[in-house]
Amino acid sequence: MTKLQKILILGLMLAIAALVYLEANQPKPLNWFPSYHQDDKIPLGSKVLYDLMEDKLGDRMQVNTRPPFEVIEQDSLSGTFFFLNDYILFEEAELNAMLHWVSQGNTLFMASTSYSARMLDTLQLDMNSAVLVDKLATEPLLELVHPELKTKAPYYLDRDVAVRYFEEIDTLEHTVLGIVDVYKDTLALQNNYINFLKVPFENGLIYLHNQPEVFSNYFLVQDENIGYTENVLAYLPTDGPIIWDGYYKSGKRIQISPLYLLLSNQHLKWAYYTVLIGMLLFVLFEGKRKQRSIPIQPPLQNKTYEYTRTIAGMYLNKKEYRKITEKQIALFFEYIRVHLRVPTEHLNARFMEAVAARSNNTLEDTKTIFSEIEQLQQRATLSKEDVMNLYQHITEFKSKIDGTS
Repeated sequence: MTKLQKILILGLMLAIAALVYLEANQPKPLNWFPSYHQDDKIPLGSKVLYDLMEDKLGDRMQVNTRPPFEVIEQDSLSGTFFFLNDYILFEEAELNAMLHWVSQGNTLFMASTSYSARMLDTLQLDMNSAVLVDKLATEPLLELVHPELKTKAPYYLDRDVAVRYFEEIDTLEHTVLGIVDVYKDTLALQNNYINFLKVPFENGLIYLHNQPEVFSNYFLVQDENIGYTENVLAYLPTDGPIIWDGYYKSGKRIQISPLYLLLSNQHLKWAYYTVLIGMLLFVLFEGKRKQRSIPIQPPLQNKTYEYTRTIAGMYLNKKEYRKITEKQIALFFEYIRVHLRVPTEHLNARFMEAVAARSNNTLEDTKTIFSEIEQLQQRATLSKEDVMNLYQHITEFKSKIDGTS
């Protein structure tokens, strides 16, 4: 080994040591994953809530980690099933089993921002998202409508989270329990969006709350926020077991590989990297004289452009202008939802204003392009010129968002 090689190895070892030191002393970033698991202490875990409920309810508190529909079909369960997660999407068979269980006089409590479309249709509900035209962040203000549960000021969640509400309800059957609005400049609700609802279902009851974050560790440890959560839970029955769902959890415990466990610990991770780098150095310096020459193979050319052009040509040759137009419109709507954070369920005046404000386009240009899209969707036949014009107009519209015009 030459002197230069020794110097290079020593320098590399010092660099690795410095990286290990910096990594070991760097504070870990806060984990905002929406786990809602009863054992997680992260901000969006639910350990605080679970411990409080267990202390108060005692033996009434039960944890279920099996698929709920299996439990209610096989076991003689009665009481209240408590679901908490960022999304709860029952399959058709699960939903039918759960609703049948509720109809027998039981209670279902669900806190989530998203429910299955079939469930909303069954309960005659329609949901939407609250947004601000002049502000990207949506921080909820929450209030309960019962006079004895109202406070002087609404409860405030100082995090940018989705603010979902029930846009349509059955006013004869459903009971509004809580409302929500998006924080603007003051702690006052200007729009009474419904986010907490009681729905009778034959002999049972269903409670739906659209802000699961109010049951998280982060919300409960701040100021007087626990009062809001306690008042929400006060609607639960005072008798019978409370069955805590541990199955529909984003942070549900699963079997993971040994490599994941190794890399999740920063000390073991850097030890692993050090071994790999050491092996690489050995191969470079010790195996260099022993290895045979390897012929250089030119890399494969990227044929993505040619492939895309071929597929597009196939559509054009077959004159399937309708399919091309539908794909352009679908991609444009997806772009609006992802990049502008504007829901596309309702293309009303409020939607137009939000898109115009966030895309740096005028309201007139925004209305023009969506009017063109609507006309193309209603026309029986489309031409090649229609496809090219729509592509050009969408490109010009998006160029102002990206700042290229």
